[in-house]
Amino acid sequence: MSSPSQSVKLKFLGGAGTVTGSKILIEFNQMRYLVDCGLFQGLKELRNMNWDPFPIDPESIDAVILTHAHLDHCGYLPVLVKNGFKGTIHCTKPTKDLTTIILMDSAKIQEEDAARANKHNYSKHPVAKPLYTTDDVYKTLRLFEEHELHEWVILDPDVSFQFLNAGHILGSAFADVRIRDKKFFFSGDIGRTKPMLLYPASKVNEADYIVLESTYGDRTHPEIDVKEELLKVIDETYEDRGILMIPSFAVERTQELIYLLYQLIEEEKMPPMPIYLDSPMGVDSTNVYGNYHDWQNISRYDLEHMYDHVRYVMSYEESKSVVMDSTPKIVLAGSGMIEGGRVLHYLNNHMDKKNNTLLFVGYQGEGTRGRTILEGATEIKFFGEYREVKCKIRELPSLSAHADQKELIEWLRNFSSKPKTIFLNHGEMHQCDNLRVHIETELDWEVEIPHINSTYIIED
Repeated sequence: MSSPSQSVKLKFLGGAGTVTGSKILIEFNQMRYLVDCGLFQGLKELRNMNWDPFPIDPESIDAVILTHAHLDHCGYLPVLVKNGFKGTIHCTKPTKDLTTIILMDSAKIQEEDAARANKHNYSKHPVAKPLYTTDDVYKTLRLFEEHELHEWVILDPDVSFQFLNAGHILGSAFADVRIRDKKFFFSGDIGRTKPMLLYPASKVNEADYIVLESTYGDRTHPEIDVKEELLKVIDETYEDRGILMIPSFAVERTQELIYLLYQLIEEEKMPPMPIYLDSPMGVDSTNVYGNYHDWQNISRYDLEHMYDHVRYVMSYEESKSVVMDSTPKIVLAGSGMIEGGRVLHYLNNHMDKKNNTLLFVGYQGEGTRGRTILEGATEIKFFGEYREVKCKIRELPSLSAHADQKELIEWLRNFSSKPKTIFLNHGEMHQCDNLRVHIETELDWEVEIPHINSTYIIED
């Protein structure tokens, strides 16, 4: 039996039984490390957890290992810092750049939403307050430390880690953590076998314990020509003299869509519709992509020209002008799950017209407006009121930055020996359980599905 100081404790503080709020606490030898620190999104019961007291004292956490810049992995960091965390936040260089953009945008949206709720008096609280402010974000960014892929980082004489390419979004990385003689592997989010812009995820061949995401653990992405499917939606909207509204995630999905549109223009297949990127965060993120050619598996020529046909919308005045214009166009606007951002203004003005189209191009979390619309809702609520959904609803399910069930299994086959345990997180329960059955059946591995606050003691 190991002494307590030799045991490793894993506690799942988020991203367990849900695809949001990823946080995994590692405790070893009186040290505490957090892998990811994400914001809960979607269902109200999950969003409310962002306001709950953190299960442990943030000041007692020694470091955070951040796998990538998506809000459900980094969005809680300012709260952690506001409540006392003073350690180092480790990540790759592109992740630092993108996280800066995403956290600042998140803080500004929260500040604006609180101000709007107070102005129009539709908050249930006497005074609506943001979860965190831009000042909290500035304090958080001072704690970041950037690392290259394959660079070993020493956290403690017995604890070290390296980042490996995850192929999910720019800068995304696996965390390969070594604690004495034990090898822990945290996937964060793992990309497709053949990403559109990035290099595919690194292959790994050994680990004692694996924490693997399962966002699409219950399905296989359809094998379709996504470019041709996009063109069909564009042609349909153009023939109806409508507006194509695309709620797009600012990081990766926006750049992939622009790349597809660029290809269609180069192939002279596109109808004459102007393309607008109405998302300050999307514009800033796109500029970051332009700085990291070495992370992307496309030609330098394409990288330098793929954005030439897109009109960037930054100011509120210009955005208002584009929103009010009802002529045919393509608009990419945040947020991807319609939980906030400028896309709401487009929906407010154009969702009630049958000639317009709302195109979903990414995963819609449980409890989000996007999921509600996809499931057939005829009205949705925002800005304190319900709005009718009359426009055409379309979806490109194959356009995903997450590996599907088949790709996850194939990636696991690279391991030369069976891990002691694989933990499935970052998936709704039916997704986790479906993937569990396939792993147990096809690989004969021991699988655990943690719930929020599940704790595992790992001893020699």
